[in-house]
Amino acid sequence: MGTDARTAASTQPVLAFVPRIREQAVKWIGIALLLVVVLWLIENAIKNWHQFVIVSLNGVTNGSIYALVAIGYTLVYGILELINFAHGDVFSWGAMVTSTVALSWLGVHGGQAGLPLFGSLFAALLAAAGFCALLNMTVERVAYRRLRNAPRLAPLITAIGMSFVLSNMIAVFYGFSYVSTNPILPTGAIFHVGNQSYGWDKLIVLLVTFPVLLGLTFVVKQTRWGKAMRATAQNRDAARLMGIDVDRAISFAFGLGGALAGTGGFVYFVYFTQARFDLGFRIGLFAFTAAVLGGIGNIAGAALGGYVIGFIENWNSGLTWNAPGPAWTESLVFILLILILVFRPHGILGETLAQRS
Repeated sequence: MGTDARTAASTQPVLAFVPRIREQAVKWIGIALLLVVVLWLIENAIKNWHQFVIVSLNGVTNGSIYALVAIGYTLVYGILELINFAHGDVFSWGAMVTSTVALSWLGVHGGQAGLPLFGSLFAALLAAAGFCALLNMTVERVAYRRLRNAPRLAPLITAIGMSFVLSNMIAVFYGFSYVSTNPILPTGAIFHVGNQSYGWDKLIVLLVTFPVLLGLTFVVKQTRWGKAMRATAQNRDAARLMGIDVDRAISFAFGLGGALAGTGGFVYFVYFTQARFDLGFRIGLFAFTAAVLGGIGNIAGAALGGYVIGFIENWNSGLTWNAPGPAWTESLVFILLILILVFRPHGILGETLAQRS
């Protein structure tokens, strides 16, 4: 009996040391992998820095689209702790509404320039953002509101169901084939880096997305509606006691997220000039991954995650020295996600949140 007690006592320090060894091993493995990626990027930059600069700038353009959609995910999660899987399909509706307003109603076509083109595109942007805001608020009112106090699985399954409903509604109105057009935005080069060029179409995407992201920050941080939304996210019962209409605050969050998805859909369509009923699946998956990567519930983290994925996608497909190739993009994105979550389970900028009521 005494021998067993002494043996157990002697093994306790060793057992306590095992988790520390495991933690340090995982840490150094992660640092080694990160170092490999950094060295690969440096090697590509040295071999062809012209290409590296242009590919990275293209990553900012693609990342802006992911950031717009990812913030919509994180807004809803931050206030309801709900993953709105239908959000990617709201994005698809934004692209389709853009095609209807710009092409069918306003007659936008390739080769236009000047104020008529940008006036028509601005009208299409407002239509897409407004329609998607209303659509997202309707989804919240019809599908999610009555399930706020239900077990977590019920709203999750409902969100997946709404995703199929919205995507199939697009198929009903627009068909299963691509809706496409000739290049809409000016494609001339703004500047050249060696034999690589950076076009006006990419800059215009940034001129749309950056002000929208700055405007979102102002709305959330400075306006009465934004403060009500943040208070509701902290504690719904306390917000009610302070006189805040919680239902309106939640509806506002859905509307704001929908407007961002509509803006993303607009940017996607005028930049890539095509869309389809199932477009939201891949974009939504990448955007949701970006939100988790940056820290779900954190607006700045969602934007950062979007740009990280944009860089990964373009570095992988645009760099030529030992790049895995476009077929590996999805795998690389999720490998990165797994590694980030191993070291920071709450994402790059995420924090541990207390249970909210």
